[in-house]
Amino acid sequence: MSNQLWKVLLAGPALVGMSSSAIANESPNVASLATSQSIELAQVNSVNDLSDVSPADWAYTALQNLVEQYQCIEGYPNRTFRGGQPLTRYEFAAGLNACLDNLLAIVDTGLSAEELDTIRRLQEEFAAELATLRGRVDALEAETAELREQQFSTTTKLRGEAVANLVVPFDELDTPSQGDDQDPTFTTRARLTFDASFSGEDRLRIRLQAGNDDFGVLPAAIELDDDADGDFSVEIDDFYYQFPIGNRISAEIAANGRSTDDFVTSTIVPFDGESVSQAGEPVFYDFDAGGGGFGAALSFSITDNFVLDAGYSGSEGDSGTNDPDDGGIFGADDQSYIVQLNYLSDGLIDAAIAYIHGNDGEDDEFTDVFAGLINLDFGRFFVAGHVAFLNNDDDDDFSWQAGAGINDFLIEGSQLAAYYHDLPDFDDDPFVIEGYWQLPINEFLVITPAVIYGDLDTGGEDDNIYGAIRSKFSF
Repeated sequence: MSNQLWKVLLAGPALVGMSSSAIANESPNVASLATSQSIELAQVNSVNDLSDVSPADWAYTALQNLVEQYQCIEGYPNRTFRGGQPLTRYEFAAGLNACLDNLLAIVDTGLSAEELDTIRRLQEEFAAELATLRGRVDALEAETAELREQQFSTTTKLRGEAVANLVVPFDELDTPSQGDDQDPTFTTRARLTFDASFSGEDRLRIRLQAGNDDFGVLPAAIELDDDADGDFSVEIDDFYYQFPIGNRISAEIAANGRSTDDFVTSTIVPFDGESVSQAGEPVFYDFDAGGGGFGAALSFSITDNFVLDAGYSGSEGDSGTNDPDDGGIFGADDQSYIVQLNYLSDGLIDAAIAYIHGNDGEDDEFTDVFAGLINLDFGRFFVAGHVAFLNNDDDDDFSWQAGAGINDFLIEGSQLAAYYHDLPDFDDDPFVIEGYWQLPINEFLVITPAVIYGDLDTGGEDDNIYGAIRSKFSF
């Protein structure tokens, strides 16, 4: 059998498989629909013509064969292959067309009777395998058609989350605001998030939220991390649009729900979002800082590791950013400005320094916050925390947090951690200690048991220990 015939036999099934899997694995999205311009590619005669392909690349031999034996590979006009970027349907069609043209040319040269007999023999020998392959392709096409028919949207992703917290006090309280009785409490919160994209690189988010007020279930230890205001009334909790400006700048415009730490690339400490108590996050971000109405932010990737974030947010409602007669965008009673420089690595240290200027009242007294955050990642074990100095015209305070944890403790995906947080407060000296173990039950459900000790030092015997269990279901 000729070498050309072998090339046809070997390359043909591969092309069929490539075509089928490309169609099966790529559902329509707004990025592909928006790309309607033609793609101009340049034919190359040797793999060495591609400036970004070297013999050290793991697919070098495969590329060499496709270029030099089948003439199937075309490069971009600047003689690059761009092997690390995603493949669009247009690029796949162009490459497939080039391969088929060359294979047809090979077939058109003519086959001898002996070669035709060999083809028939091979077809009979591999009839079962070919039938199995056809069956798989048909199944993929049917599954793809069903997914496209039943999908929520071609341009919008829907995500849901339901959180339930069971909190049990281990002792009675004696506080000016709570009295001396407190019983076990159950609180919940539900969210539906809609993420849409118009270019594949931007994001429009609208998030709906409903829940019951936490009723101060942790009166001696700040609040729950997943609390919600109201009596299960649905509200738009987040409404913002993020979009790139060039390769290194990302911008955001928010109509609702965004302020301070919502604008930063990372809050650095790994307890944020994982702990049951809100004290797991750096509380200084929201201390005496307003916002939640109109907001705007920029994020600049100075290098691959250094990112500079900056943002502004004003309050909503009367005398807020949406009140043209009293406040407006930059005249809201409650405001917050933030600038944060982040160092993010794939190794030992993640760190940031932050400055916040904000107020949370009708007077003109602003609070300045200077903070530093760090996370030391030793593999599965980490040590993290932050320090913050807060100052206004009348008072100042020093706040800090420190803790440690172990990822994948006994169960893959889990996190066992404990921290101490000296909370910011100009009048008292409150603190919270929490230990928790986040346990992923499956890809949809995460359960986090925790023990929380708090003392807000507001007068009376207001320290207490709580047992808590949070269940978070997401889809």
